[in-house]
Amino acid sequence: MSIFLSHALAIRPFDRDAETTTLSTIWFDASMKAHPFIGEPRLVEQRTRIEAEYLPKAETWVACLGGEIVGFISLLDCFVGGLFIAPNRQGQGSGRALMAHALALKGELSLEVYTANEQACGFYRALGFTEISRRDVDDFGYPYPNATLRLRA
Repeated sequence: MSIFLSHALAIRPFDRDAETTTLSTIWFDASMKAHPFIGEPRLVEQRTRIEAEYLPKAETWVACLGGEIVGFISLLDCFVGGLFIAPNRQGQGSGRALMAHALALKGELSLEVYTANEQACGFYRALGFTEISRRDVDDFGYPYPNATLRLRA
């Protein structure tokens, strides 16, 4: 199933057998840009988890521009486990399209974002997400504050 949003942009289900490496590369490159405070060694370690644990468990949709995968969204029911767009493709509407697709599927979305990632925080606010809680550490106990956000259709 492919959902066309423009002449060049399409959103379709993730092909685990063929696209795991492509998605983990997008995840890594986007994470290096958005989360430099985490550091490359931890991101390299987390990339293994992305491939082996997180992508297989999630409902993942990819955004393709002209047939090239430029980003993806991974959902755990209504929770956005990740939204990542290749750094050289950010600002072209793929992230908005993926979020609109997920919201249309689920009716409500929640997510966590590192508060130090000002670009992402601004992006989510512009989409209408509201903050519902905050914590001072990430999932691994590191001192990187996170905000929980929610959006309803």
